[in-house]
Amino acid sequence: DFLDATVEEAVRFLAAFPESKPARRALMKLSLLTEVGLGYLRLGQPLNTLSGGESQRLKLVSHLAATPAAASAASIAPAASVAPPVSRRRAESGPTGGSGAMGGFKPTLFLFDEPTTGLHLEDVRILLMVFQRLVDQGHSVVLIEHHMELLRCVDWLIDLGPESGDQGGQIVAAGPPDHVARVPESRTAPFLRD
Repeated sequence: DFLDATVEEAVRFLAAFPESKPARRALMKLSLLTEVGLGYLRLGQPLNTLSGGESQRLKLVSHLAATPAAASAASIAPAASVAPPVSRRRAESGPTGGSGAMGGFKPTLFLFDEPTTGLHLEDVRILLMVFQRLVDQGHSVVLIEHHMELLRCVDWLIDLGPESGDQGGQIVAAGPPDHVARVPESRTAPFLRD
């Protein structure tokens, strides 16, 4: 029965056992799945039925679960608006920020290919907060992405084109999103301005 439950259903069930150390440990790890927008998955769902975006987010959860910060943050607090650009937050907290300042820290380069595919706008916002947490911990996050809400929040944007396929592959614009939005040759610019 438990394997037929969704992650969200399992989280609700396990929350009823706050005195149980195994339940708290499982709750912490399952909560990470809800943070990246995978709360609808069934616990017993075969891996080969996941989409590419779901698989990437599952790998992200496995990394988050292995970091010391995961133990202290079972969930991300809801935010009224999207976090400020990474460069400002990094400047406020130093180059490694957050828990990255701990001894033995090894920064990781994360590369995601279209991680927002199939996500609702609210799930994109939650995923953005998870990415921000990684950056705050001193990691680097590189995204291959077309989702405008996410692109407006990045620290540095590289717009490739001018067309796709054989007509593409050139850097049309690079810089913060507000800079790219002003480049007349950029096909992305009008969408960043809207």
